[in-house]
Amino acid sequence: MANIGFISLGCAKNQVDCERMMYRVQEAGFTVQPDVVGSDVVVINTCGFIETAKAEAIEFILKTAQLKEQGLVGKILVTGCLSQRYQQDILQELPEVDGVLGTGSYTQIVPAIEQLLRGETVQLFGSIDAPEEESGRILTTPEHYAYLKIAEGCDNRCAYCIIPYLRGKFRSRQMDDVLYEARLLADSGVKELIVVAQDTSRYGTDLPGHKRLLPELLRQICQIEGLEWVRIHYVYPDEIDDELITVIAEEPKIVKYLDIPIQHCNSKILRLMNRRGDGAFLRELFSKLRSRIPGLVLRTSVITGLPGEGEAEFAELCEFLKEQRLERVGALPFSPEEGTPAAQMEYPDAQTAQRRAQIIEELQSGIMDDCNGAMIGKTLDVLVDGYDEEFAQFYGRTYADSPDIDGRVWIATEEALSEGAFIKVCIDGLVDGDLSGYPMEE
Repeated sequence: MANIGFISLGCAKNQVDCERMMYRVQEAGFTVQPDVVGSDVVVINTCGFIETAKAEAIEFILKTAQLKEQGLVGKILVTGCLSQRYQQDILQELPEVDGVLGTGSYTQIVPAIEQLLRGETVQLFGSIDAPEEESGRILTTPEHYAYLKIAEGCDNRCAYCIIPYLRGKFRSRQMDDVLYEARLLADSGVKELIVVAQDTSRYGTDLPGHKRLLPELLRQICQIEGLEWVRIHYVYPDEIDDELITVIAEEPKIVKYLDIPIQHCNSKILRLMNRRGDGAFLRELFSKLRSRIPGLVLRTSVITGLPGEGEAEFAELCEFLKEQRLERVGALPFSPEEGTPAAQMEYPDAQTAQRRAQIIEELQSGIMDDCNGAMIGKTLDVLVDGYDEEFAQFYGRTYADSPDIDGRVWIATEEALSEGAFIKVCIDGLVDGDLSGYPMEE
């Protein structure tokens, strides 16, 4: 059977899709290769969310095309959001590509590969609103943590966002299916589950009964033996209710960390972007969360240069972040995406948006330094993630850090540490914005 290589780009949700494709390919008898060189087919699972993501995807396609020209790989199949967004353009403008598979057709990965191996061109674009099909996965994360995707698509229709056009309407997975997968992951050695969707807080609202089922789902996940950390990403601020807050506060396995994308705090901008709430609402919400959930770490994302953002609105955003002192903030300059309402609005130029994002990053860097400085001298529970050959040091994370997004804890020790182990680390310094320390004896 043929050798199949995979490259996955973009978000954790896309990564889960790629892991499911890998599983289907392996179940069909193909060999899934760890390296694309030598592959009969290379599957490039792309992101097409914003301009930088599109540029990255095209760069990977062109690099793989060079390997193809050298005879080091065979066919190239592009999947994911970029292929869904530019269905006709990819094959026309990138003749090195042999096939494209839309986000509604990734379950057809095996017949698509079979077509390519027969010398046929592939163009498959199924419904992006179809229910999720259950399948196994081949994990591409370290063995001790995994992403658990509980829904697909989005109904929020934020004016700047292309995701609903690429991923379809919001579709929750059945709770029994989610829990079955969570148990399988725990049985395989996963200790940290990271719950993801385009909007996790809306889970269950499209199912019979139209209830927010995230609190119930979380309680049941926490009953699974073997799991030690449960982390929640992408919770929309207006969907956070008292029941969810109570579950997070009461369940010891749920890490006191919430990823709540706010994008801005100015009322006018939020209204233009079709976002709900305003600065006063966000202040009240963050105050409630911090009072109800001791030790809570808050992560958010903001966009600079949105339509309607002048100097006064940007200054309001800066003051909001200085006042709230959120522990984790990511800033992105506005990317006007064709096909979205915001792209038709008047907005600051790209240079202004980029400059404002840098100002936010500098502001947040100071807040992060203060947060990290307050950790010096404390002993923290750390999950060991691995060993860095370049720095010849083990590293891990506290509950305050999500993998590949937030910071690390560098662990000074001459003894070998087990990846996936929880250890106590005394923090004694900072290294380029990360914490450093040494293991404490039990």
